[in-house]
Amino acid sequence: MPSPAPFQRFTKDSDTPEVIVSALRHWLPELSWSKTRQLLRKRRVAVGGSLCLNEGRKLKTGEVVDVFEHPLPAPPSADDVTVHFCDRDLVIVEKPSGMTTLRHRAERGWPQWKKALQPTLEEVVPDLIYSADRRHRPPLFSVHRIDRDTSGLLVFARSQAIQQKLIEQFANHDVVRVYHALIPETVTEQTIRTHLVRDRGDGLRGSDPDGQGQVAVTHVTPLRTFPAADDGSSLSEIECRLETGRTHQIRIHLAELGHPVCGDPVYRGLLGAAAVTDVSHAPRLALHAAQIGFTHPNSGQVVHLETTWPQEMKRYLHRLLER
Repeated sequence: MPSPAPFQRFTKDSDTPEVIVSALRHWLPELSWSKTRQLLRKRRVAVGGSLCLNEGRKLKTGEVVDVFEHPLPAPPSADDVTVHFCDRDLVIVEKPSGMTTLRHRAERGWPQWKKALQPTLEEVVPDLIYSADRRHRPPLFSVHRIDRDTSGLLVFARSQAIQQKLIEQFANHDVVRVYHALIPETVTEQTIRTHLVRDRGDGLRGSDPDGQGQVAVTHVTPLRTFPAADDGSSLSEIECRLETGRTHQIRIHLAELGHPVCGDPVYRGLLGAAAVTDVSHAPRLALHAAQIGFTHPNSGQVVHLETTWPQEMKRYLHRLLER
């Protein structure tokens, strides 16, 4: 089901550093410190559309904080992660939407109980592939990442040597990475090529018209169309094949094309233009890493895996087809 509408919405508009619990106390002065902390513990606060349980979460200027009347769904756990491939060199898993790939550097020193509130993919995968004895688990090594609210296939290396060989394949654009996305209206088959910068002028990543920044290339192919509402509007499922893999690349390219990914609260259009309203009522960010393919660093064989949309998105698409 779609996420409930926020009961109250606030925006961090000052440049003064502030943690979430302090900001909430300022916005909701009628609540005590204890009641304010309970909002977080009871899953009633989201930052930028994502559940926030961390009282010490630092807010950036412009971030949107939603307070809900009822609890949001619990964050994903190890039970929501699927292992699709595992050998002595690497492991490929399917990440659920709502789970961060890696623990932020500033959070790595947290006690285990605090990490367990919102576990990351790198923390739960060892639970799935190693024995119960936590003392004798070799580390996993990150090769690439997927956005927190994107679902899909991701590979970890099981040694630094394999990690380096896989990273080289990614850097040389030798890895097949195909995403499925749901967008408003329709697009033609095309290639989007821009230069992405960290700040396009409003604090968000985006394309630089003067050609500064990193080259980003996305190949777009339409797949099927769904009715969106009785007014004749439509939604389209598309395939996005990455030639490069920059941070938020697909979301930025589609938003700047005028067709932002359904369920994306951040990238809604071009800098200075009116944000494209999301009327999809999608239950989450409608972006899924559906394929990954590469040459196995040791065997030399081609490894290629494909997955379909997760169940919550399949149910949503089925409801669209029933209109």
